[in-house]
Amino acid sequence: MLLNGAEPLVLGIETSCDETGIGIVRGRTLLSNTIASSMDEHARYGGVVPEVAARAHLEALEPALRQALAEADVSLADLDAVAVTSGPGLAGALMVGVGAAKALAVSLDKPLYAVNHLVGHIAADILDADAEPLEFPTVALLVSGGHTSLLLVRDLTGDVELLGETMDDAAGEAFDKIARILGLPYPGGPEIDRAAAGGDGGVPGDPDAIRFPRGLSRASDLAAHRYDFSFSGLKTAVARWIEQREAAGEEVPIADVAASFREAVVDVLVTKALAACKDYDVPRLLLGGGVIANRRLREVALARAADAGVTVRIPPLSLCTDNGAMIAALAAELIASGRAPSTMEFGADSTLPITEIQVAPSDA
Repeated sequence: MLLNGAEPLVLGIETSCDETGIGIVRGRTLLSNTIASSMDEHARYGGVVPEVAARAHLEALEPALRQALAEADVSLADLDAVAVTSGPGLAGALMVGVGAAKALAVSLDKPLYAVNHLVGHIAADILDADAEPLEFPTVALLVSGGHTSLLLVRDLTGDVELLGETMDDAAGEAFDKIARILGLPYPGGPEIDRAAAGGDGGVPGDPDAIRFPRGLSRASDLAAHRYDFSFSGLKTAVARWIEQREAAGEEVPIADVAASFREAVVDVLVTKALAACKDYDVPRLLLGGGVIANRRLREVALARAADAGVTVRIPPLSLCTDNGAMIAALAAELIASGRAPSTMEFGADSTLPITEIQVAPSDA
């Protein structure tokens, strides 16, 4: 389905956490990807504060919208459709985006598509102009501050199956908490990476220096949780190891701890993702989410996947973090597949299931 006889021009709004994302696409062509982050405001608290995030979205949304339109060189009147993240995410933050999208759609008399934040991360891949078209089925590993999910994607617009997810802390949360224990700033992911590399000119850490546990990886765990993740035990093990060193009056080797902790997280993520590829006979793995910016995760995934005969796809890093472009891209795919827009009856859903790709379609 094409709008106005051409590929649809779609504006996407993403406000699920601490980044206000406004993206504009024409079909699968990226025109603008504007992101206003409130990360610095959360840094003083050591993590995302929902009320602060919601207020930041309110303040950033209009300037980000204006910037995105200017970068894309289009006006609101040119749009064919509006898209927005309905969930999952922080309820208050989602409400800001949902309210803005509904107001835009009504005032412009444009169709509105309410979509799933996590499926949007998969759709980000189709905006990579330098990549071959994404083949299906594919296994997708999404790793971010709030989510760690393993998916089987048979059809981006109609068949996404949740294979496993985190049972406690997401991988990004674990990075933040261990960084805090080590006295490193927020956000923890880049700081753990920096510490593992030796900081400013120091000796790089040894990823094999400390054998930290791999959650839900024992044979007894795999029967019921083959594709699920758990990082709370790892977090506790790291904290206790540090406490014991300090109690003994010994110096804590921050680089070794950071590298060994990171290796444990990466090992679990990659092992389970490649197990899913093997079990479902899918030789493709898509990585998405902000934690994919972690250099070691990309290195290990590429190396081990090559050994297993699995092709790895990683969207441009600018499209891995939360952004409006991926939301617009998913909506454009829904339009192209003939899906009707959403009704105005949907709201923010902080626990929206992955199987609900589009919320409240009017032809349901």
